[in-house]
Amino acid sequence: MFTPLVDELFKLAILEDIGIGDITSQLIVPQNSIAKAQIMGKEDFILAGMPFVKRFFNILSNFFYQQIDEVNFHEYYKEGAFIQNGTVIAELAGNARLLLAGERIALNILQRLSGIATLTAEFLKKTEGLEVKILDTRKTTPGLRFMEKYAVRVGGGHNHRFALYDAILIKDNHIKIAGSVKDALRLVKNKCIHQKVEIEVKNLEELEEAISEGADIVMLDNMDIETMKKAVKLAKGRVLLEASGGVNLENVREIALTGVDFISIGALTHSARAVDISMKIKEVL
Repeated sequence: MFTPLVDELFKLAILEDIGIGDITSQLIVPQNSIAKAQIMGKEDFILAGMPFVKRFFNILSNFFYQQIDEVNFHEYYKEGAFIQNGTVIAELAGNARLLLAGERIALNILQRLSGIATLTAEFLKKTEGLEVKILDTRKTTPGLRFMEKYAVRVGGGHNHRFALYDAILIKDNHIKIAGSVKDALRLVKNKCIHQKVEIEVKNLEELEEAISEGADIVMLDNMDIETMKKAVKLAKGRVLLEASGGVNLENVREIALTGVDFISIGALTHSARAVDISMKIKEVL
């Protein structure tokens, strides 16, 4: 589940937020003090990110506090669980300085990922009963993509391509350089015959061109509802269709009812609100 990129990101976060050390805790908290803390939800949300929080404290202990034992976790809820306001999500026990030093970074991770999972679940609820798949995009926070796309999955959504290297998606700027939808598809098809090809189109004429040239998936970019309905009829099962652009909680069901196969939503990651979660020391041993 974890990648070297995630571990390195945690190390950078430690350097950014802790630096040479938590000088306040060094003045107040005895070096060997042991404490218990609780992580609590302060609103309703879908939980996502606890495995990363646990990994973070492990990295913090080894990377910064080499002489301190790891933090012990007792989790009350699994990933994807619905958390009600006032619910204790987990209890932590370990060196008090370590807990305080890691508090903010750990909560930032948990609040951010739970916010993404919660928003994704809201989109899923809006399209309940329909076969459409809700997808994320590459509009993620630099460095956090692995975790943010994980949170989308926890919320019930699906991942689009992870990065530029793992799927072919011909966008408007590629088409501009190639000359046309047809030219762009032919350039790709002549050089890559074993991978599915997706292309973005802006009107029905380009859609017909994409279908004729053998595209596997066509992204309908910022089309209105009536044009999308016509696109679905035009495609007639010959190609998978993805709606993209301007999707929100108010219009997502109407878009899904057109019959498209996928709806990609950048807002899942770039506009999700961090949920309210706190960590409180409950006992000093």
